[in-house]
Amino acid sequence: MPRRMSYRQIADDIAARIATGEYPPESKIPSYSQLSELYSVSVATVQRALLVLHSRSVVYGEPGRGVYVKGHDDS
Repeated sequence: MPRRMSYRQIADDIAARIATGEYPPESKIPSYSQLSELYSVSVATVQRALLVLHSRSVVYGEPGRGVYVKGHDDS
């Protein structure tokens, strides 16, 4: 059984998916529950990973709507 990914590894993987266009600018990232299933980790781990991406200015959150990929010209 493969070792669970850390929140930093998950953040790096999501960033790589954004870089390759799997999640294009302004697209919605899958929900916390979908990501926790995808990576076989807890929702708390997914939240930490997305906080890392938020601190890198890769994604932004819209309360009640979800987390989105920042556009190329967003600040």
